[in-house]
Amino acid sequence: MKRKTISVLLVALSIIYSFATPVFADQEDVVSLGADLSPKQQEEMFEHFGVKRDEVKVIEVTNQEEREYLKGLVSDQKIGTRAISSAYVTSLPDGEGIMVDTHNITWVSKEMYANAMVTAGIEDAKVIAAAPFKVSGTAALTGIMKAFEEASGENLSDDAKKTANEELVLTGDLGEEVGQEEAAELIKKVKEEVVLKKPKEEKDIANIIKDIAKQLNIELTDEQIAQIVELMKKISELNLNVETITKQLDKIGANVEGIKKTVEENKGILNKILEAITNFFSWVQSFFK
Repeated sequence: MKRKTISVLLVALSIIYSFATPVFADQEDVVSLGADLSPKQQEEMFEHFGVKRDEVKVIEVTNQEEREYLKGLVSDQKIGTRAISSAYVTSLPDGEGIMVDTHNITWVSKEMYANAMVTAGIEDAKVIAAAPFKVSGTAALTGIMKAFEEASGENLSDDAKKTANEELVLTGDLGEEVGQEEAAELIKKVKEEVVLKKPKEEKDIANIIKDIAKQLNIELTDEQIAQIVELMKKISELNLNVETITKQLDKIGANVEGIKKTVEENKGILNKILEAITNFFSWVQSFFK
């Protein structure tokens, strides 16, 4: 009788274990919180991301970390003295590309984030950059990169991360002059051409910029062209290719609601597991009675 009971218990437990294991093995969601958020603001972020604290890995980003990449690129006013911006990042299967959504981010568009993320070496990820109130968004990229490293287990190059921040800031500055969408499209296309053609001379890079600006009906000053040239010189030294850039940005316009749908599906599975465990122990209790 004892052997039979033990056998039944082992079989039941193995069934529950096999049901539960895949869910936790695939759990790669990471939330990066600004270190200066109040407890209430933190909960606002979790609510906006559609997840609970115990369902994801939570990390913090400090103002010092933000300044490490932004100092010298933007004014102290834009960086601020507190770390507020937060991010939700989940890894995707190979080839899925990058999806971005934003909340309370005013100066940086989702296209700008996606462009900079590719430059940083981020691939196949869904991201929400958010804050509890309106912020410029320049500091959010630091949290996104840190969260991606946690989610994927990959370390991004420091040079790539610094260049990505420079790209984000330059595109934001251009966006104030020519429009956010136009600036993001210009930098994306110029980057693709530079990575593809690998021009060695500054004048050749400048000609690429002028040609694409003309195609997009964008007027640039000599100073702006010079700034983009300097950025592209750094980008050309990174391990990027046109195919990767194109594939990663292909779905940037897609609706990020897919993130929340996936989260809800996982929560449903977890609830079924908990229900199965509860029913199992109820059965064990009645069995011994």
